[in-house]
Amino acid sequence: MNTGKIITSDREIKEILENTKTIAVLGLSPKTERDSYKVGAYLKEKGYQIIPVRPGQKEILGEKAVKTLDDIEESRKPVDIVDAFRNSEKIPGHIPEALRLRPRVFWMQLGIENEKAAAQLTSAGIDVIMNRCIKIEYEKLFRKKIIV
Repeated sequence: MNTGKIITSDREIKEILENTKTIAVLGLSPKTERDSYKVGAYLKEKGYQIIPVRPGQKEILGEKAVKTLDDIEESRKPVDIVDAFRNSEKIPGHIPEALRLRPRVFWMQLGIENEKAAAQLTSAGIDVIMNRCIKIEYEKLFRKKIIV
């Protein structure tokens, strides 16, 4: 099994975003004022298939929501990125289901870092991005002419 790695370079992040089709947004809020909602809407607008992961919700942003990563149906897989909007200390609770789902990348949003969870994911071959906003990274890498 390949070992994953912690991704920090703009070149690698751009490559990930260019090769991504499906993003499971863990903790996507139905409240329009929340960052997770704004990011989910942005990703959908940019053409990504989003899967809202939020217990208690049937639909967010016009997409069928699931309670957990384990509840993502086969027809909606593979998932390229799990984009996590959860507190750093809650990330480890999602690692077992992330390992079963096997996304290419587990992305922890701005302000979210968990080294222990990252070590578990990378040792299982899943790349990890921490403490970065996927929307900010997309805007930075695709709106400007950046040579990487």
